[in-house]
Amino acid sequence: MNNKKISILGFSADENSSYLKGCADAPPIIMKAFNSNATNKFSENGIDLGMENLWTYQSFSKIPSGKKGFQLIRDAIYQELKTGKQCISIGGDHSITYPIIDAYNHYFQNINILHFDAHPDLYDNFENNPYSHASPFARILENNLSKKLIQIGIRTMNHHQLEQANKYKVQVIDMKNFESNIKLDFNGPVYISIDLDGLDPSFAPGVSHPEPGGLSTRDVLSIVSDVKEDVIGADIVEYNPKKDLNNITAITAAKFLKELSSKLLA
Repeated sequence: MNNKKISILGFSADENSSYLKGCADAPPIIMKAFNSNATNKFSENGIDLGMENLWTYQSFSKIPSGKKGFQLIRDAIYQELKTGKQCISIGGDHSITYPIIDAYNHYFQNINILHFDAHPDLYDNFENNPYSHASPFARILENNLSKKLIQIGIRTMNHHQLEQANKYKVQVIDMKNFESNIKLDFNGPVYISIDLDGLDPSFAPGVSHPEPGGLSTRDVLSIVSDVKEDVIGADIVEYNPKKDLNNITAITAAKFLKELSSKLLA
């Protein structure tokens, strides 16, 4: 594992959520599922995340709104990367991805982003909020923070976001054209962003914007496992505990956290 260490950061932020708040409550619940005695910490590639000193967790529970909040997130990621750790962030809504990638851009060049979601999140300015959780990838691409963006699971593309996708040359793999044996082409380091509503609601009911006809948990795990390039970081976002059933979505988020951690460590 080359002495790699994971820094898990919980960002309790949902000020930029539309329609329904609640994602700010997610990080401690995901970590409780991650640490539950109902399972062990062995990942599918055989890494025991129960070993000491493989990962640390930091919680950021009072994130201010607006640019101050984004600065806090960016600085937190920047400091962890500075010490040589690799970061997995748990949200929180999807707006956190923009300041995270901004921090990563100081340490990595030609970043590729692999994005799982029901929504493209490419709005130029959603509901008069350019920093909405519906806009992070517009901000990332207009600031040239990513070399390549591949989106998987999309099933809510509208005219404006299609124009944005074409403008920024986003590779969109929507659900009607999705195949489980898909092969992806990256050229450079890969950052993975998992919006839990990319899953079908039967696998992740605890989201604010459920969209039927989505990915399975195994679809996401298989695609992540098949990435051959260096995975440098990840986030898991948009879990809303207020909407969950029997903690299924929290358990699923914890599973993604375990497998992403092992992917970064391997």
